[in-house]
Amino acid sequence: MTSYDELSEISSSEWLSLNQFLQELKKINTPCISVYYPYGKGQDTIQLLQETNRSESFKKIESKIEKKILELKKNPVSAGKIAKTLCIFGWIKNKKIEIKVIGTSQKLPYIYMENKKPYVKPFSDILKTNHNVLLVTVDQKTAKIQKFQGSQIIQESKLKIDLQGRHKKGGQSQGRFLRARQTKIHVFFKNVANKVRLMDVDSELILLGGNGNGKTEFYDELNSELTSKCRFVEGLSFTTSINNIHEIIIHHLYEYRKKHMEELIQKYENLVKDGLTAKRNNVIYRALKMSAVETLIVSTNYHTNSQFKNILQMLELAKKTSCKIEFATSSKIIKKLEIDDSVLAILRYKIK
Repeated sequence: MTSYDELSEISSSEWLSLNQFLQELKKINTPCISVYYPYGKGQDTIQLLQETNRSESFKKIESKIEKKILELKKNPVSAGKIAKTLCIFGWIKNKKIEIKVIGTSQKLPYIYMENKKPYVKPFSDILKTNHNVLLVTVDQKTAKIQKFQGSQIIQESKLKIDLQGRHKKGGQSQGRFLRARQTKIHVFFKNVANKVRLMDVDSELILLGGNGNGKTEFYDELNSELTSKCRFVEGLSFTTSINNIHEIIIHHLYEYRKKHMEELIQKYENLVKDGLTAKRNNVIYRALKMSAVETLIVSTNYHTNSQFKNILQMLELAKKTSCKIEFATSSKIIKKLEIDDSVLAILRYKIK
C-alpha cells in the first residue's frame, strides 16, 4: 500500500516540550484566536489580521498578537532547533489579554482561527501530541501497564506473581509441575488482560513489549477490540528509559497516522461514485454552510494556493460545525490535493 503520510519524526525532546505547552493550553476554556504561520511570513500574517473583521474584543487580541509577531521577527522562539512554524494563542482573562507562544521545527498549516478555545488540532495531527496510548510491558510473572496522554503518565498499574522457575526433586512429577506452572501464568495473563481492558478507555494504541515469549502468550488473552489496537514493540523492557519510551510512542503514532490517512483517502475514492465527495472549493464552501461536510481533508501547504484566504474561512466554518478536519502532510497526497485547490471533502449526504 502506498504511504500517504511521510513526515520525518519529531525529536523526543521537542515532543516533550510541545506536550507540556499544550497541557497548559488545555486549561484555557474561553474564546481564543489561534494563529500559526511559517517563519518569515509575519508581515503577511499581520496584514491578514488587519484585513479580517472581528468583534471589538477580538480586535484587541489581534492587536496584541500583531505586536508579538513583530517581537518574534527579531527573536523567534522554538521548542526545536529552529523555528519553521510560529504559533500564537490570544484570549481575554479577567479583562486582560493573555498571549501564549511556541515555535516548532516542523511545518504546520497556516491557521488563523477564532474558536471557543485554543485550536490545537495541527499539533495532534502532525506532531502526534496529546494522544492516549497504553504501554504494556510484560513477562511471565510481571506486568507494568502505563497510560500516557502525550508525554505524561496519567495512570499506572503493576501486577506480579511468585513463579517457581524449576522443578525441585521430590514431590509432584515434572509434568504436573509444568502444567500447574502454565495454569498460574495463564491466570496471571488473564488478570493483566482484564486490567488492560479497564485502563483502555479512549486510548488509540496499545504498545506491547517485554523480554522473552511473555508478550506473545499474553497477546492471546486479549479480545478482538484490544488486539485491533495492539502493536508489538521492539526494545521495550522494564528498564527502558523514559526518553526511549517517548521515541517508541512517537514512532508508533506516526505509523498509526500513516494508516489512518491511507484509509481516509481510500474512503474518499470509494465514495466518489456515490456522489458523497466534493473537490471544488466553491462546492465545498457551500456544503460547509449546509453542514453537509463530514470530513475536510486539507493540504498543510494550502497557503501557497491562490485560494488561501478562502480556505482559511472554510477551516473556521468547518470548526463551527461538527465537521472533522484532517491535515495531510505527505508529498503524494499534497500533489493530489493541489489539483483540486488543496482541499477535498467527504459529504454526509448528496448536495445539488
